[in-house]
Amino acid sequence: MADGSLTCGGLEAVAMSPERTGWAAEQEPASLEKADCKASEVQEFTAEFLEKVLEPSGWRAVWHTNVFKVLVEATDVDFAALKAVVRLAEPYLCDSQVSTFTMECMKELLDLKEHRLPLQELWVVFDDSGVFDQTALAIEHVRFFYQNIWRSWDEEEEDEYDYFVRCVEPRLRLHYDILEDRVPSGLIVDYRNLLSQCEESYRKFLNLRSSLSNCNSDSEQENISMVEGLKLYSEMEQLKQKLKLIENPLLRYVFGYQKNSNIQAKGVRPSGQKVTHVVSSTMMAGLLRSLLTDRLCQEPGEEEREIQFHSDPLSAINACFEGDTVIVCPGHYVVHGTFSIADSIELEGYGLPDDIVIEKRGKGDTFVDCTGADIKISCIKFVQHDAVEGILIVHRGKTTLENCVLQCETTGVTVRTSAEFLMKNSDLYGAKGAGIEIYPGSQCTLSDNGIHHCKEGILIKDFLDEHYDIPKISMVNNIIHNNEGYGVVLVKPTIFSDLQENAEDGTEENKALKIQTSGEPDVTEGVDLEELMQCATGKMELYARTDPSEQVEGNCEIVNELIAASTQKGQMKRKRLSELGITQADDNLMSQEMFVGIVGNQFKWNGKGSFGTFLF
Repeated sequence: MADGSLTCGGLEAVAMSPERTGWAAEQEPASLEKADCKASEVQEFTAEFLEKVLEPSGWRAVWHTNVFKVLVEATDVDFAALKAVVRLAEPYLCDSQVSTFTMECMKELLDLKEHRLPLQELWVVFDDSGVFDQTALAIEHVRFFYQNIWRSWDEEEEDEYDYFVRCVEPRLRLHYDILEDRVPSGLIVDYRNLLSQCEESYRKFLNLRSSLSNCNSDSEQENISMVEGLKLYSEMEQLKQKLKLIENPLLRYVFGYQKNSNIQAKGVRPSGQKVTHVVSSTMMAGLLRSLLTDRLCQEPGEEEREIQFHSDPLSAINACFEGDTVIVCPGHYVVHGTFSIADSIELEGYGLPDDIVIEKRGKGDTFVDCTGADIKISCIKFVQHDAVEGILIVHRGKTTLENCVLQCETTGVTVRTSAEFLMKNSDLYGAKGAGIEIYPGSQCTLSDNGIHHCKEGILIKDFLDEHYDIPKISMVNNIIHNNEGYGVVLVKPTIFSDLQENAEDGTEENKALKIQTSGEPDVTEGVDLEELMQCATGKMELYARTDPSEQVEGNCEIVNELIAASTQKGQMKRKRLSELGITQADDNLMSQEMFVGIVGNQFKWNGKGSFGTFLF
């Protein structure tokens, strides 16, 4: 073109694209060796890598900024600075958002930069000879690393020989988990916000530190700036810790995403009536007769109730108000949205669970989201696909699940803090995480269920915050089998393990409660399990149980560990109250915190055993 400009997208055609070369920005930089180094040595190692694979001159690239794209030619490479020495290519090709970027302006800009441009801002132009393919790939690796992995504050952190393990691996794992939709969308937003806040705090911190170096050492301004600098540093450290929590795949799995549901309850219908919603894709005469006889006929004197018909369960749930009932007739229903249940309703299948299948397709964070005060779900099979979060999440209130089948994909059921969950005669399987995740301060009753073929059977996220009470859990006659890890996993901080080691051995309570956190429990010979629990709480009520010799081994192991952890937390709470001047702590705290009962469960063929403890 005469004026040297290009229409939008013109330079995109000459820049080497992933599709044409078989590599992509998202590709893991396999060419980089995984030899570990210090953070301060990263740039030096990168320069050594580039010297081996980068052509020093002769290749063309698009210099890409937020304002313009211009074609340049490399004449040399400053490997140590990770910059290329360039000149404008002939003919002059430029695509700019501002019309004032003429060739003369661009030459002046290059002169100001001494014709040295960061490799990250250069996209190598495709060449049929293939000579510059390795150059393009190497620059793409550098760009990927500095855009997605490197943090500006990395060099100022611990400068040890573990940068790859400490920083690169977890950040790379998180990057691919996000690309492959394995991270909840809300957590991605939180992470990016935290990253932006941390970068902003670090920029302010650097500017303040730079200004301090130019101040008189005894000036009042310096003292004020020092205080401000300490605040910025503290704020930055807190943000970095939150980032590390999300970046670490294990901690991300253990702690989970504390999502707060914003679903608002509708309350009672303005007319005051309660409605029965009938869901059926097709309604045969025989089915209608049975339904009228079994579920829709009114008793003499009963208030007349409105009946609404729906073709899919999602529209029925969305139409519900407080106290409504949804009856799902036999059929296979495919939904693409989330069941957001904020009112106390009943959702029941009319028949056996295998005859009433609700399948969720399309990517989404949750399948069934419960916040109602008293929700009841029965006789339905839920099938989950392309999920990020669990198949059912109880945020608050009470949810009862009875005679259901849950075919999971990620996590199964999540019981959040302050929520209550009751699961009876149901079957849960297929979770890539835990079948059931139980958060601090929740209540969970599991009776006569099967939990199998998950990563872990049940994950108890306990003691994450000293202000949370431990969950109240009852497990009776469940069969937990064929899980990849443990049947039940308890999460607790290392401090509780230290308390066990340092506990005084002078009292009968401590003798009975001294337990190994890994391996078999070390229970004092001759101490009955019931006596042990009564020793810990004084007022503990147990389910009726048979001879201990007939109990499955896993039940005793779980009860022993949970009692010890609960007792230690109670001791810490009493100590804090004492420090506040409250000399008599409420002994009932222990009975309020204690687990209700774990009895009659069977643990079979779990990869790592019936019970494990994760210390963080």
